[in-house]
Amino acid sequence: MTAFEKPQIIVHIQKSLNYTVFDCKWVPCSAKFVTLGNYARGTGVIQLYEIQHGDVTLLREIEKAKPFKCGTFGAASLQQRYLATGDFDGNLNIWNLEAPLMPVYSVKGHNEIINTIDGVGGLGIGEGAPEIVTGSRDGTVKVWDPRQKDIPVANMEPVQGESKRDCWTVAFGNAYNQEERVVCAGYDNGDVKLFDLKNMSLRWETNIKNGVCSMEFDRKDISMNKLVATSLEGKFHVFDMRTQHPTKGFASVSEKAHKSTVWQIRHLPQNREIFMTAGGAGGLHLWKYQYPAQRSKKDSEGVEMGVAGSVSLLQNVTLSTQPISSLDWSPDKRGLSVCSAFDQTVRVLIVTKLNKV
Repeated sequence: MTAFEKPQIIVHIQKSLNYTVFDCKWVPCSAKFVTLGNYARGTGVIQLYEIQHGDVTLLREIEKAKPFKCGTFGAASLQQRYLATGDFDGNLNIWNLEAPLMPVYSVKGHNEIINTIDGVGGLGIGEGAPEIVTGSRDGTVKVWDPRQKDIPVANMEPVQGESKRDCWTVAFGNAYNQEERVVCAGYDNGDVKLFDLKNMSLRWETNIKNGVCSMEFDRKDISMNKLVATSLEGKFHVFDMRTQHPTKGFASVSEKAHKSTVWQIRHLPQNREIFMTAGGAGGLHLWKYQYPAQRSKKDSEGVEMGVAGSVSLLQNVTLSTQPISSLDWSPDKRGLSVCSAFDQTVRVLIVTKLNKV
């Protein structure tokens, strides 16, 4: 691929903010996105922006008592598009952005900060009930049904005597029918745990030797295909989730992506083999996964085991001197994305020529 044929990452709009942004998300079926974070005075803020004529317009600002750490639209219907948020006090709230005075759902989910959140069953993505998963510094991972008040439908916590680990990232997957669903959780000590929600059991676990910063299945609404996990020391791991060996687990390939922490991984919604990683040195890297000729083989005892593919770098760009804290692709327009960095700036990006790779 020549330099002219490669995808290009272009900063379309850059907006300076007066608060620290921890997360940003596209509002589905719109040219709008939300940013979440905290003011220096210690309060939480949600801002709703719309892209108009090559610039962004602030439509609404919501200030609340506690700083916001993370958000998702994943459990909302396309009609309502409610935003679920996790805050520094352990609260899970769901907001109607049109009428944000009081949350439409609120629960004290955890004893400490909610670091990470994901949703499934909304937006027409994934079969089954709408559910939200939260991971916290208190060591627990909880699954919530917004139709059920106060009590989680599942609670994954350390067994008695086991030390509490800070959960940094959670991801839903395998939601391809009404019954099947998994949650994958990553922890500060490098643990990756795959929980089967149908059987309420731990299906698989491994350790990638460094804190797990971000994880995502390439698609939530298909039978598990690939999972990417990023880590504190600049590596990411791609697991082939199609074949689980009884002792070796899932096959994987790892790549040294950045010279610093890889804070985020996001798959392109329109092509699951392409994904972007965001780094602690302010860089974005665009990657493509290539499957092997055969995705499974038999070991010496005749048991099926997975075969990992390979990863190639398509493009990279440095946007900031500060870490990129969040990244989200537009679900509707291929190549459009939004990212926030700790330089208190949000950037709208256009990635070109993605249909050529």
